[in-house]
Amino acid sequence: MAQDEYMPIRNWDYIEFYVGNAKQAAHYYATTFGFTPTAYAGLETGVRDRASYLLEQGKIRLVFTSALLSDSPIGEHVFKHGDGVKDIALEVPDAEKAYQQAIAAGARSAQEPTTAEDEYGRVRRSAIYTYGETIHTFVERMDYAGVFLPGFRALEAAPEARHRGVGLAAIDHVVGNVELGKMDEWVKFYEDVLGFTQIIHFDDEAISTEYSALMSKVMQGGHGKIKFPINEPAQGRRKSQIQEYLDYYGGPGAQHVALITGDIIATVRQMEEQGVQFQPGLSSYYEELEGRVGKIDEDIADLQRYGILVDRDDDGYLLQIFTKNVQDRPTVFFEVIQRKGARGFGEGNFKALFEAIERDQALRGNL
Repeated sequence: MAQDEYMPIRNWDYIEFYVGNAKQAAHYYATTFGFTPTAYAGLETGVRDRASYLLEQGKIRLVFTSALLSDSPIGEHVFKHGDGVKDIALEVPDAEKAYQQAIAAGARSAQEPTTAEDEYGRVRRSAIYTYGETIHTFVERMDYAGVFLPGFRALEAAPEARHRGVGLAAIDHVVGNVELGKMDEWVKFYEDVLGFTQIIHFDDEAISTEYSALMSKVMQGGHGKIKFPINEPAQGRRKSQIQEYLDYYGGPGAQHVALITGDIIATVRQMEEQGVQFQPGLSSYYEELEGRVGKIDEDIADLQRYGILVDRDDDGYLLQIFTKNVQDRPTVFFEVIQRKGARGFGEGNFKALFEAIERDQALRGNL
């Protein structure tokens, strides 16, 4: 049975982060990444155990949630993992059917199908576990007309927030890190449970430097809209960035979220001006760039100024850049990506990216 017949997934719905202070996290992503806070749930809306802020830009919805009580599982999650992705939610036409099919295929239940409603309509949700404590929530909106979900109320954005957007348009992919030897197990999970297909495989020869390496396989579903690269560490002379993540996150989890823009130079320029720190490029990379990727539309001097990387495949080329970690633990970061036909993930940039991350690892004493 074709994937879209077995498990029809319409699109990304939202990504929820569990954080130590949701109000401060929302402020950070609004002022630096250009998101607009659009909805809130907490004590004032009848939610007694948590505070959540919805931030939006383009088609991207990010939710930042923190605990209100000392014995909260949200607080326990943050204590163990630090700020990180808890829920990668997917929009489906039938949340109960998706849940039942996933459980029958071997998934572990995180939430049985539940319907919530308010004056704006109904939303049905269910959830399963994936790697570590990360979950996938299936969201069925049932013509819901509210701002986000029952329990949330709309926020009136400050005038300056409405003009702070940086051109981020949609989610491109979410990368997960798992333990050594577990990548194929999770590849099979996405094949069996969600009906995804593997589209790319990178081995430790393709993704390596003098010191470290990783292996990665990319799973795809939802008419090609949903892409989940899955990484595991590989043996190297020193500690892989994947192993560093696993050590400090306390197990498997989402490593980075890639966000699409239509003009990466303008987006990165504005994000940098607003305080986002990116991984810097090396001058030698740009000296060799045109010979490696051929003619591109962008000025190489602009790419070098901001540290933007370029890679080409059979369908075109892409431009990408990675932020530094967005919290004190060396765990979660973001990618900004612009696709000009390319469908890949920047294989030609892996070594440059790894070397940049290894420079930070060395400063942390973790290489």
